[in-house]
Amino acid sequence: MRRYIRALLLCTVFAVLSGLYVYSKVFYSDVSVRWNGARRAFIPQRGTGARRGSAVRAGPQKPHWYNRYIMRQSSQMEGAGNHVQSSPEPTMHLAVVACGERLEETLTMIKSAVLFSIKRLYLHVFAEDQLHASFMEALESWPDFLRLRFNYTVYSISFPSENAGEWKRLFKPCASQRLFLPLILKDIDSIVYVDSDILFLQPVDGLWDFLSRFNPSQLAAMSPEHEEPRIAWYSRFARHPFYGRTGINSGVMLMNMTRMRSTFFKNDMTPVGLRWEELLMPLLQKYKLNITWGDQDLLNIIFHHNPEFLLEFPCKWNYRPDHCIYGSNCASAEEDGICILHGNRGVYHDYKQPAFRGVYDAIKQYSFGSDPVASLLDPLKEELLKTTHTYCGKSHTLFTKRLALSLANINRKTTHGR
Repeated sequence: MRRYIRALLLCTVFAVLSGLYVYSKVFYSDVSVRWNGARRAFIPQRGTGARRGSAVRAGPQKPHWYNRYIMRQSSQMEGAGNHVQSSPEPTMHLAVVACGERLEETLTMIKSAVLFSIKRLYLHVFAEDQLHASFMEALESWPDFLRLRFNYTVYSISFPSENAGEWKRLFKPCASQRLFLPLILKDIDSIVYVDSDILFLQPVDGLWDFLSRFNPSQLAAMSPEHEEPRIAWYSRFARHPFYGRTGINSGVMLMNMTRMRSTFFKNDMTPVGLRWEELLMPLLQKYKLNITWGDQDLLNIIFHHNPEFLLEFPCKWNYRPDHCIYGSNCASAEEDGICILHGNRGVYHDYKQPAFRGVYDAIKQYSFGSDPVASLLDPLKEELLKTTHTYCGKSHTLFTKRLALSLANINRKTTHGR
């Protein structure tokens, strides 16, 4: 009889424990689903109850140099967690660096990017601290139908502390910040970096699509510095290794930063490959007396030794005065028009290349919501006709071909977005 009682007790205990185990699995499974679901939305850390335009300081408990930054953002991401079950719209990431007198120029670049882009944009603006409030004030003043298309973060300029001054003064103020984006934006997979003197004449989406063309080894994309080696700077004057026949221009750079962080790069300093963060300082120390264009020269050296890691895109995606100053020499732009205008050499702010300045002024002065053809395209075409005494002005139709197609979509997006 005792045996039966003991067996009954054991069965009862086993049944109770089994029930508790099943209940706990169901409970924690439900919690896990809710937690993981919330994490699918990219919501940068912010304070409770923060409103649009509020400033938020973010950083780890142990602030390494690449994480000491100030984060500022709009409140439109606050509600993202309420929609985690739906498929989010793909987001493109765009980075720019602004120091010195580059505020207005950078805002005009951002304006062109936001106006024409199709998918949502996330802007990563690296700027000196005294410019942060001006960036926020300007971006938050844009109309709501436009603000719905992008979000942004403003970061402080950040270099390795032991050589911060050297990196900051390497070329133009803060330009070498781009080299450290893979180490700062650790949670971002891919990004488009552009100089502040860039103007998008068609959606960023077209450039972003080059990511899908990367083969398994490619981790960055840039355009050649020049099309013709006989008049190219690198092939005539460089005192260091450079990529290809004419070098590459880094004013527009597409990066798969996940690959950049995990790849070992061949180099001429050690027989073993070095990771990105291990490569930059030794490279600067070796070549700093031989480089002219700062971080762009360092990128040329890196991809000279690792050409299989780079995808070239056509010059129409990085069209500079060099492509027309002595006559037209960008075949892709002649065929399809200019997709991205790069006003290096300060041509947006002087009268040496009035065609470039005309495009810049037209986009800067355009009023959001006004008729894009009557307010932007037609006046620009009229202004460009005054520039035909210059070689670049003789190619004025290249400056408006893609722009006309992009502007055709503005009224439709504005109407649907209101």
